[in-house]
Amino acid sequence: MIGFGFSSKIYLRKAVVNIYDQISTNKRKTIVFMTIFLLLIIALGWMFSQIYDSPLILFLAIVLSLIQAYSSYFFGDKIALSISRAKLAEREKNKDIHRIVENLSITSGLPKPSIYIIEDQSPNAFATGRDPKHGSIAVTRGLLEILDKNELEGVIAHELSHIGNRDSLLMVVVVVLAGVVAIVSDLFFRIGFFGGFGDDDNSGGSGFGLIFGLVLAILAPIAAMLIQLAISRKREFMADATGALITRYPEGLARALKKISSYNRPLKFVNDATSMLYISNPRKKRSWLSALFDTHPPVEERIKALNAMAE
Repeated sequence: MIGFGFSSKIYLRKAVVNIYDQISTNKRKTIVFMTIFLLLIIALGWMFSQIYDSPLILFLAIVLSLIQAYSSYFFGDKIALSISRAKLAEREKNKDIHRIVENLSITSGLPKPSIYIIEDQSPNAFATGRDPKHGSIAVTRGLLEILDKNELEGVIAHELSHIGNRDSLLMVVVVVLAGVVAIVSDLFFRIGFFGGFGDDDNSGGSGFGLIFGLVLAILAPIAAMLIQLAISRKREFMADATGALITRYPEGLARALKKISSYNRPLKFVNDATSMLYISNPRKKRSWLSALFDTHPPVEERIKALNAMAE
């Protein structure tokens, strides 16, 4: 498996020692990755503005990148919840989950996040929000039905760890901006084949410039995907370890991960962008090729690390 040169125990040891360092690191990464994605979009805009001799393209790319950067930071959590069709959990109808989240929030020293329910039988969960004061946790109906209390506490503690470590901010920013890069790249790719901006004499662009622009349009979303892979796999080990420290019961999360991964039915409403937010790959079916680009580390490795922590 690509990206697993280090053993899960090394990830676990780093997680326990550097939990607080991870918070400041994720804050810096958020700024860095927002900058990278902005530059990718602007680079695409600049290239095609040169090809079609139209400054309007560059202007639109800059405006779009700034709007999306702002939206991803302040509204990225709402976008992710909306895509997942998560609904706010009423306390009277979901007393148990509210009680568990409240108790673990007190234990972890975090504000209680908003709780959402996804009406889907496939067990899964994710956290989002730009900081602990704006945190949200979404769980599927299936998760509430198949996990016992200790297992559910393990999952909730894992998601609280994402909020506390600022993973939720970093990941939702990456999710939204990576989606924008893919959309913009596809738009420019279509422009390259079916027409362009500017005067008729320049609408096709120069041969070399057009080819270079199309290559850039293809490579940009690939670069965005590689950025997702670079930051998402390690964060799951970190959240597993931090969550286990909150509950003092690593076996609960280990059992939960085994049950979640054993359920073969995928989530109904999920896409490539939001799938990386979930505690376990929500698509379930994985070929050997898709596994190479999976945003989640193997469940077996995560369970092994949690069992080592228990020992």
